Amino acid sequence: MAEPGSSKRTTVYVAGFASGVDEHQLLAAFVTFGDILEINLPTEQHDPKKHKSYAFITFASAQDAQDAIDNYDLNELPGYRGQGKFLKCSIANPNKYGGEGSGGKFDRALWESEEWLQEHGQQKGEDAALEAANGAA
Repeated sequence: MAEPGSSKRTTVYVAGFASGVDEHQLLAAFVTFGDILEINLPTEQHDPKKHKSYAFITFASAQDAQDAIDNYDLNELPGYRGQGKFLKCSIANPNKYGGEGSGGKFDRALWESEEWLQEHGQQKGEDAALEAANGAA
């Protein structure tokens, strides 16, 4: 079981796989290294059926994550050997405005995040109030 706050060491960033790869194939390939808690396969905004050819795989333990990296970094995914698609695997770096690829926060523009709006001194409600005031003038 993962220790609280240890997700930074247990989430693996995997990139460079073929467009035909799906979540089930990633699970089948990486589960050999240990229990997987989550697979996040971000999709293209304009085509939700097409993924971005990278994923975040969260393991139950840091050692399992490291084993997966040691075995798959710069290697090919089973079933895709000989196609010249070599994986790049590393420990995921946390994003300033969220986790390591935990979903929704990464599927929208940065300036739509509450954190960005707070940092730059403007909230969503202020936009509507500003527009209404300008329209009434």
